[in-house]
Amino acid sequence: MAVPELTRLTLDNGLRVVLAPDRTAPVVGVSVHYDVGFRSEPEGRTGFAHLFEHLMFQGSESLEKLAHFRHVQGSGGIFNGSTHPDYTDYFQVLPSGGLERALFLEADRMRAPKLTKENLANQIDVVKEEIRLNVLNRPYGGFPWILLPPVLYSTFPNAHNGYGDFTDLEQASIDDCAAFFDTYYAPANAVLTVAGDFEVDHASQLIEKHFGDVPYRPVPPRPSFGEPRPSEELRGSHSDPHAPLPALAVGYRMPDPVNEVDGYLANLVLSGLLADGDGSRLQQRLVHREPLVTDINAGAGLFGPFEARDPDTFSVTAVYPHEVSPEQVLGALDEELETLATTPPAEQELAKITARWSANLHAEHDRLISRTLALGSFELLYGDPALVYGLADRIAAVTPSDVATAAKALRPDARAVLVVEPAQGGAQ
Repeated sequence: MAVPELTRLTLDNGLRVVLAPDRTAPVVGVSVHYDVGFRSEPEGRTGFAHLFEHLMFQGSESLEKLAHFRHVQGSGGIFNGSTHPDYTDYFQVLPSGGLERALFLEADRMRAPKLTKENLANQIDVVKEEIRLNVLNRPYGGFPWILLPPVLYSTFPNAHNGYGDFTDLEQASIDDCAAFFDTYYAPANAVLTVAGDFEVDHASQLIEKHFGDVPYRPVPPRPSFGEPRPSEELRGSHSDPHAPLPALAVGYRMPDPVNEVDGYLANLVLSGLLADGDGSRLQQRLVHREPLVTDINAGAGLFGPFEARDPDTFSVTAVYPHEVSPEQVLGALDEELETLATTPPAEQELAKITARWSANLHAEHDRLISRTLALGSFELLYGDPALVYGLADRIAAVTPSDVATAAKALRPDARAVLVVEPAQGGAQ
């Protein structure tokens, strides 16, 4: 497919800029991606990257607390932020007449967020309540994204809980916040993306006006988070007082998302063949024919596809009745993977999955906010925002042999298995 118009530039302070004009609707998306996620937070400060994301909405050099909210919503726009393994993003979508307002807001907090003891204490409480709501008091909370990594990985960056431990969160100080900002929130460690209804020359002038005087700071060295793959099956368990049924998660290492893109895409297609839709292999076997489980899912990328650098995780999760054993579920999974590894899928079965992936990607990128965020993250992770527009074709080019190779790599002797035991009677 033809690549839509893209302009890339770099300011003197190192800020990378991606401009993607699209004048089909009078709206504009603005995002900033910082090259820091929860894998970069130091030991003893679990959850700090996410906590800092909250602090970035608490006022800035020229604006009081909640002003960011008021200025975006007062323009008819929406905004948010999110923390990922390897980056943190901030975004807003608003009528195109609000472009300069959005650029000013992002530049102002890039220059100096308002880091106060009051704001820190308040946001620690907010994050703790978020953890209670989403993890501690919810059935299967943190399953598998918090619970599986400590079984599969051995290093702190890859294994720890990015949502945070309450003790670590409570010990965070203003000095910690200032050091984190100075280290990671430098313009040279960020990508600004503007997509939607604007003129490139005008947007470039506005960006220089608002971001050009943000002081340069050195980019921190980005360590490799690589670690050896498992050489044996790894096991772990977790007791969940809210879970009505036992569950398990199986984790495998995937090809490098950045340097082995086509191998990574083959894993995406494999996940679809296994568990995407009622006709998928695991759904048909484990839900309908045998049946062994009440729910089965497979995913390439523990937090979703294209969310992280290496290492990343292929996962299979299942919820099953008390009378079923984990070994029964694992045995069926291994048999299905072995079948795919030795007998590649038929072209028709494969085409159904690749067509669904391609359609979903096109639909996702039709949404301005999704396109803005994708362009920014692909510039940050891959150094190539245009790759966003080529993904559908590359997924469509995945062959049956590629899928067989991906299935062959998901071996029982190089995986992690996490069993979730409900409060009333564990897995039998």
